[in-house]
Amino acid sequence: MKIIIDAMGGDNAPLAPLEGAALAVRELDVQVTAVGDKEKMAVAIRQGEIPMEGIELVHASEVIGMEEEATDILKKKPDSSLAVACKLLAEGKGDALVSAGSTGALLVGGTLIVGRIKGIKRPAIGTVLPSLEKPWLLIDCGANAESRAEMLVQFAFMGAAYQEKVMGVQNPSVALANNGTEETKGTALQLEAFPMLQKSGLNFIGNIEGRDIPMAVADVVVCDGFTGNIILKLTEGVAKLFSAMIKQMFYKNTKTKLAGAVMKDDLDEFKKSFDYKEYGGAPLLGIKSPVIKAHGSSDALAIKNAVRQAKRCVENDVSKAIESYLAAQKEKEKK
Repeated sequence: MKIIIDAMGGDNAPLAPLEGAALAVRELDVQVTAVGDKEKMAVAIRQGEIPMEGIELVHASEVIGMEEEATDILKKKPDSSLAVACKLLAEGKGDALVSAGSTGALLVGGTLIVGRIKGIKRPAIGTVLPSLEKPWLLIDCGANAESRAEMLVQFAFMGAAYQEKVMGVQNPSVALANNGTEETKGTALQLEAFPMLQKSGLNFIGNIEGRDIPMAVADVVVCDGFTGNIILKLTEGVAKLFSAMIKQMFYKNTKTKLAGAVMKDDLDEFKKSFDYKEYGGAPLLGIKSPVIKAHGSSDALAIKNAVRQAKRCVENDVSKAIESYLAAQKEKEKK
């Protein structure tokens, strides 16, 4: 299996993507195509003493910065690392793509260069988040700030397909993010989407309030990208706050320091459960081939785990699963 990595994407490029590529080759039994400026990649390889077995370098002379227009990937910077990586994926020269670069540019490249799955109106970003008992998926997390009701239904199908095929959840439950559990709650968007989700054939359990979302009451939580991005960033912020408060509590005095030493393994596990590096990245669902958006500040571990996620998507043929879900929906609509 060959995974394409945008070696110039992210705050720590090209060193972290290349180090992550080497880890992935060694631990995950994959081959990697790293796309970027060959001269800059060569410097990073020497500095990091990165083993290059199983890694192919493909030159790209440009980089799309976070501050640039997402559509620059199409005309202004067609030789950017992300554009070239998307073209390689579209041409079948790799099985999946990982990038820690611009989310907007990756969305445009995935949609217009790699291409959408037939029948999908808009791709969506799905993020796996932890809870006490099991991980759950939030979709959309920012790809579509404004959404229509039928798009939310498609997001639900894509999220359910991912949870089933990649996370191993049988008959995943789906809920609609809202400001109350009653059918009459929400804006026009939620009010229109609710009955559509009821008739979708999915395991739809109704609306879910913000306080219940982190408890994994549902395996898939569906919302528009604006709402989803706020939920995601708030969850990350609360996790950081809790970690800081717990650390402060155990460093209060000698007694608490001793208690902290006894609980060190448990505390490390708690911190790890909220660490984006362990999850690797967020799948851009609805694209013909797997595309994983890694965190902008990803280090080598995060890139390696993003490759792991991409590999799982390929092995479980998530794109095909989404197609099957949509086909089943159409058949039910006909009946």
